[in-house]
Amino acid sequence: MKRSNKPVFWSLFAAGGMLSALIGPMLIFVTGIAVPLGFLLPSETMSYERMLAFAQNGFGKLAVLLVIPLFLFHGLHRMYHCLHDFGIHVSAVTKALFHGLSIAGTIACIYLLATL
Repeated sequence: MKRSNKPVFWSLFAAGGMLSALIGPMLIFVTGIAVPLGFLLPSETMSYERMLAFAQNGFGKLAVLLVIPLFLFHGLHRMYHCLHDFGIHVSAVTKALFHGLSIAGTIACIYLLATL
């Protein structure tokens, strides 16, 4: 039986899907509606100083490190399979490009969080 790397990518896809389903709507509400309009939260809730302090905190770094890479893996894996659903048969190079972009985004996220 030939070994496959599919379980790794499907687990990242599933984890990103679960996180985006549970956390995504709340992030959209807070960052796109509640804070800009001053609805339920004061406008200084997402000030630069507070967001920088959050990103420098260990818990904040972990939260950012979970959200951004898992959203990337989920979104790019879904786009890859949507191309197939539309009848566009993609090659291994395209698959490597999609997964490579998500890996590059993850590495960039780790680097930027480490330099804060």
